[in-house]
Amino acid sequence: MTLPAAKREHRKGAPLRTPMTLEEKVGKTLAELGATDAKGVETLFAEVRAAMERERQPLVAQGVPEGDREKISKALRDRWLARKSGLISLVDENWLKRSPKELKPVVGRHFNELRQFSSRMELEQLLKDVPAQLQRAVASPMGQHWQGAVAIDLRPDLTLPGYQRPLGSIHPITRVQREIEEIFLNLGFSIETGPEVESVYYNFDALNIPDSHPARDDWDTLYVDAQTVLRTHTSPVQIRAMEKHGAPLYIIIPGKCYRHDNPDSTHSPMFHQIEGLAIDTDITFADLKGTLDFFARKFFGEKVRTSFHPSFFPFTEPSGEVAISCVFCDGQGCRICKESGWIEVMGCGMVHPEVLRHGGLDPDRYSGWAFGLGIERYAMMKYGINDIQLFYQSDVRFLEQF
Repeated sequence: MTLPAAKREHRKGAPLRTPMTLEEKVGKTLAELGATDAKGVETLFAEVRAAMERERQPLVAQGVPEGDREKISKALRDRWLARKSGLISLVDENWLKRSPKELKPVVGRHFNELRQFSSRMELEQLLKDVPAQLQRAVASPMGQHWQGAVAIDLRPDLTLPGYQRPLGSIHPITRVQREIEEIFLNLGFSIETGPEVESVYYNFDALNIPDSHPARDDWDTLYVDAQTVLRTHTSPVQIRAMEKHGAPLYIIIPGKCYRHDNPDSTHSPMFHQIEGLAIDTDITFADLKGTLDFFARKFFGEKVRTSFHPSFFPFTEPSGEVAISCVFCDGQGCRICKESGWIEVMGCGMVHPEVLRHGGLDPDRYSGWAFGLGIERYAMMKYGINDIQLFYQSDVRFLEQF
């Protein structure tokens, strides 16, 4: 009977070969360790992660004296993360940089995962985890790590409650947009959307905005090229919807718009708008006034009053501005309404016949009305916000109020 070579050497008095330590392994190349394929690389990196967790657990477990925790934490951090002699640096130097070309992608992926995993060895994280995580000794050797005479159970305790991740809240702009949409959906309108990068034809020409109009200048509009713009309003969707659906048509159009404005407390180069469009036979200005009056009372409260004043827009004729009684002073006059008792909230008017023609509809048969409002302005009024920039700064202290 032939004995294995190791046993033959042992019989002759030669010592058995001991396994390599982790320090010895990270000091060798992958070729020297016999890792010539993805499976071998994965096994080695898994062994490093397991060793890291084994050394970390006794520190964050019960049994480490309070006075020694910072000293032990620093020593553990330096052992793994020191820039020159740390184990992670040796893995980078000997496994990643000296890996063969065909294994580079696999080694790189595993090394990135290892670096993310090693963040728990940072001194601040170790000290944070020390008092929070307590382990208990168990009789079974399965899943244990021994530190001196203390056995630490590394298996997860399935009886502990799960992590509760904090949930965010709906952004105030989205909240106001949904509230406006809900009012008009209940009136029988539907929601229509369109592209934010728009052609000059849909953004200007089809809406009866002539070449001489100042809105077409490049100090007011953001041009992609001579024939393409970032839409300055959601009105282009009116034409697209008429072309797509014909008449009768009852839609609202929410979305982002862009203008060449310098940001300040009331202006932003990007903002949100909602437009409404109703097209049918026998539509009159009285229908427009009744609908917008109903909307204002639903959004701002039943006590609100509306007022309509003449204005001018190229795509509506006649055109008007809608004002509501000041919601801050109940129409008595204050600093916000400039002592007038009224606040302008939107523009509106009867759809211009040329706009109907560009949408493929006969203005002799159909008529319609449209309105447009800025969502940020409504949100500022509803929540008493005095700076539009707060909506875009992602300050959690501001957003968590909603």
